[in-house]
Amino acid sequence: MAETVNKDILRGGQFLVKETKCEDIFTPEDFTEEQTMMRDAVKEFNEREIIPNKTRFEAKDYALTEETMRKAGELGFLGVAVPETYGGLGMGFVSTMLVCDYISSGTGSFSTAFGAHTGIGTMPITLYGTEEQKQKYVPALAMGERFGAYCLTEPGAGSDANSGKTTAELTEDGKHYKINGQKMWISNAGFAEIFIVFARIGDDKNITGFILEYDKNNPNGVTLGEEEHKLGIRASSTRQVFFNDTLIPVENMLSERGGGFKIAMNALNVGRIKLAAACLDSQRRIITDAVKYANERKQFKTSISEFGAIKMKLAEMATSAYVGESASYRAAKNIEDRIAIREAEGNSHQDAELKGVEEYAIECSILKVAVSEDVQNCSDEGIQIFGGMGFSEETPMEAAWRDARIARIYEGTNEINRLLSVGMLVKKAMKGHVDLLNPAMKVADELMGIPSFDTPDYSELFSEEKEILGKLKKVFLMVAGSALQKFGPELEKHQQLLTAASNILIEIYMAESGILRTEKNVKRFGEAAQKEQIAMAKLYLYNAVEIITQNAREGIISFAEGDEQRMMLMGLKRFTKYANYPNVVELRNTIAEKLKAENQYCF
Repeated sequence: MAETVNKDILRGGQFLVKETKCEDIFTPEDFTEEQTMMRDAVKEFNEREIIPNKTRFEAKDYALTEETMRKAGELGFLGVAVPETYGGLGMGFVSTMLVCDYISSGTGSFSTAFGAHTGIGTMPITLYGTEEQKQKYVPALAMGERFGAYCLTEPGAGSDANSGKTTAELTEDGKHYKINGQKMWISNAGFAEIFIVFARIGDDKNITGFILEYDKNNPNGVTLGEEEHKLGIRASSTRQVFFNDTLIPVENMLSERGGGFKIAMNALNVGRIKLAAACLDSQRRIITDAVKYANERKQFKTSISEFGAIKMKLAEMATSAYVGESASYRAAKNIEDRIAIREAEGNSHQDAELKGVEEYAIECSILKVAVSEDVQNCSDEGIQIFGGMGFSEETPMEAAWRDARIARIYEGTNEINRLLSVGMLVKKAMKGHVDLLNPAMKVADELMGIPSFDTPDYSELFSEEKEILGKLKKVFLMVAGSALQKFGPELEKHQQLLTAASNILIEIYMAESGILRTEKNVKRFGEAAQKEQIAMAKLYLYNAVEIITQNAREGIISFAEGDEQRMMLMGLKRFTKYANYPNVVELRNTIAEKLKAENQYCF
């Protein structure tokens, strides 16, 4: 929908220093008719093919995972992001997020297989392959005739992906590369036929990507380990892959020599935002199951959903789900618009998509961390609401909790992504893409000045909340700016400070997304129709202020001393103070009562 693209959309990371109007963000309420139809088709597939077979997935029925993947391919779900030229549906980035969202909640086993195939299994060829490679491999992958796997991780190369020891040596006749090495934690390895393999040629600084066709009847030096026994995602095929003089034709090199690390990193950017999407409907389902159980379960002759302690849990769970959804689709549409702008400027689809996603790598890391941790908390509270039954395999919570745990590890651990989000922001500032210096200097000047004691007019909805958001951004600029000034390039060695800064950054983006979505919907649907959404936006911000205060204080007292420390702590107090604190219990009760009445997640 290139005609709707605003050329002035914020660049990645600029949300921190520029105001975003609610009219300029995309929300799930903005889905087109085509997107709504796709969502409903995916939900129907999930209800028909995945949910009823949950017991079989939990019993490690790998064949069922493969069979269900083939059915998804027949319906076009595996090729949503693939251009029509190569057998896909060629839909926009929002639609690809949508499919990932609603197909992933039946079981983490299928979700992982789907994500590994459509993302890191297919996408590297779509975005980096030659025309011949794309014509040869992508249509079969898009239609589910063949499945993909991604061989990057090694026993000694996890977060440090570029340190892999797998080698690629050119044969004497110059026609093949001979691959030797070991890969581990390879999703879909048990049924994949197209492997993206990363290996190092000679003493190259960076690894190189290759496309390997695997035929179990002619293994070509490839040996698969046994299926791993895992905490969760039990029917996701996960094996080690060993290469012993495995021959790959030279024309199957992906991109250029030494380009593998770049491929890996850009594939992970897309994977991160898609992983956030994959956690969304899981939260909706967990909340619905929890609400139904709380309404039915009676203790002391009362439904436990009447108790304040349970209402608090339900409200917090729903708030995280609502805000996670708001932020995920906000970023997805920014990426889609950036892709459209680049295509309109004459870039190829490959280059446009690569640069579009790369532009919002900071937001992708933020979402990966925030939503993966929210789904874990949601499933944990779900178990608690179910009580002893939540610990039983007979109820859905136990499997949901186990499946959620992996989300904080793959696509780059949350620790790595926290460091990346701030690191990438600093690099963007140094390149002049995000002006952090001038706003940080203004904050420093403001700290030295006399604060205003005027009482602003907060009669307009969210006026105080938006002012607080602006002040929270000043907190980040104050803490990160001072730390950068003190440590310079050495800042990257101070991981605990970077983690604290990242937690501030994450909460700002998430809280702002919830507020902007709700403000936009109040303007079109009316305040009465958005009563609970208003409560969720306010509740999330209140919690965010608490998290930001804690992390900022930790940073300040750890690197600043004397007068500087006292001044910054005073600034922190000023920037995190409400004029009118919300009634937190009332906000939670408003949200919980709606959930109780609807007997499901209904936002």
